[in-house]
Amino acid sequence: MSLLQQLQGYRPARNFDFSAQADGRLTRLVGMTIEAVGLNVSVGHQCEVITRDGRKIEAEVVGFADDKVYLMPIKHVEGVQPGALVRPKGAHNGIRIGPGLLGRVINGLGQPLDGFAHWSGDDFLDFAPHTINPLHRHPISEPMDVGIRAINALLTVGRGQRLGLFAGSGVGKSVLLGMMTRFSKADVVVVGLVGERGREVKEFIDHILGEEGMRRAVVVASPADDAPLMRLRASQLCTRIAEYYRDQGKNVLLLMDSLTRYAQAQREISLAIGEPPATKGYPPSVFAKIPQLVERAGNAAEGEGSITAFYTVLTEGDDLQDPIADAARAILDGHIVLSRKLAEEGIYPAIDVEASISRAMPNIVSEQHLASMQKFKQLLSLHRENKDLINIGAYRAGSDPNIDRAIERIPHLRNFIRQGLREALNYETSCQQLQAVLTPAPAGQQPGKPGPGQNRQ
Repeated sequence: MSLLQQLQGYRPARNFDFSAQADGRLTRLVGMTIEAVGLNVSVGHQCEVITRDGRKIEAEVVGFADDKVYLMPIKHVEGVQPGALVRPKGAHNGIRIGPGLLGRVINGLGQPLDGFAHWSGDDFLDFAPHTINPLHRHPISEPMDVGIRAINALLTVGRGQRLGLFAGSGVGKSVLLGMMTRFSKADVVVVGLVGERGREVKEFIDHILGEEGMRRAVVVASPADDAPLMRLRASQLCTRIAEYYRDQGKNVLLLMDSLTRYAQAQREISLAIGEPPATKGYPPSVFAKIPQLVERAGNAAEGEGSITAFYTVLTEGDDLQDPIADAARAILDGHIVLSRKLAEEGIYPAIDVEASISRAMPNIVSEQHLASMQKFKQLLSLHRENKDLINIGAYRAGSDPNIDRAIERIPHLRNFIRQGLREALNYETSCQQLQAVLTPAPAGQQPGKPGPGQNRQ
C-alpha cells in the first residue's frame, strides 16, 4: 500500500487537502501590477512574492491572460527582483470578531492600527459578501435620529436608508460625519476612512469622534499612501463589519469617507491590468463596483437589524455632474449637498437644503411635517430668486406677500441650518423647531433675531 493510500484512510477524520499548489515566478512588474507564470490560481486568490532576502510581499490575483496571472500587491513592492518566487496562500477568508472590536482602529486586512493587542473573538467573519433577496428586505418605515437638526427636520433619514454626502474639499464633510457618529441613535457605528490624508485619520479619531464616539464605533482606516488594493479592501471590510452587526439584530450606522476614493482605487487596479477607460478615464468595472458595494447596506428582514449608510462623494471643482457623483446619486436613496458658499459665510453644517433630497422622507414622516419641509424650501427658493432685487433695493415691500414673508423669515431659516459642533438636537426637537421657524415673528421681535428654542450660534 502506498503512502498516499495510507493517508487517504485518515482523510475522513483529519480532512487533509491533497491538492497540490504550484509555485510561480515573477516575469514582469510595471507600476503596481505584477505578472507571474506557472500559477494555477483563481481571481481573488492570495499569494506571496518572496524576495531574495526572504521578505514576503502579499498580493492578490486580480486577472489573467493566457498563462499570465496578474496580481496586485497589498502593500509596497520595494526590493522585488525579476524571477522572484510567487507562492499561493489560499483565499483570504476573514478575521476573528467579537465585542473587543468596538472602540478599535484597524486597517483593510483587519489588523490593529491603534497600538493595542489583537482583540479576542469567538466569531469568524468571512470577507465574502452575502446578498439579501430584495423581497426579504423590510421597507424603510421609521425615521432615524442623526442628531443634526437640518437633516432630521428637512432631509429626514429612514432606518436602513443609504445617502450620499456630496461635497468638495474643505467644506466640512468630515466634521458632519463626526457629529452624526456621536449624536446618532444607532447601536453600532462603523466608520471607513478610505484614501484620505494620514494626518486626518488621527485628527478624526481624537478631535471629531472623541472618546464618547469611539465607545460604540469601529474605525477602518486606509490612508491615501496605501496601495489601491488595501484601500479597496478597507471599503469592503467596513461594509462587511456593518453586515455582521446587522445580522446580530443591531441598528448600524455606516459612514464611509469616501466612495470616490473607493472608485479611484478600483480605477487604478483596472487600468493597471489593461481594462480600457470609458467615462472620463473610469473603466466600466468602476461603475459596476459601486452598486455592488452600496446595495449591501440597508434593512434586513422584518424584526432584524439594519444598516443606515452615509457615503461621502468628492465633487471635483464642486461639479455635481462628475461621473462618480452622477453614478452614486442614481443608486443611493438620497443626497445631501454641502455648499462652499454657505461654508464661506460661516454656516456649518453647510447643507444646501434646496439641492438636497431624501427619497425615503415622504414615506416616514407625517403630512404636516412634509408640508413644513416644502414650505421651508419654498421660502429659501423665493429669497434666492429675488436676492439681487432685494440687495439693490429694487423690490418694494408689499409687492408680493410671499416674498415679504421670505425676507422676514430668511434670518431664521439660515439660523435653523446652523448647528454647533457639540450641540445635539434630537428628532422630536428638530421637528418642533421647524414649526417654530416657519411661524411669523411675534410683534416687537426683530427679523433675524432667533426666537425661543432656536439655535443662537
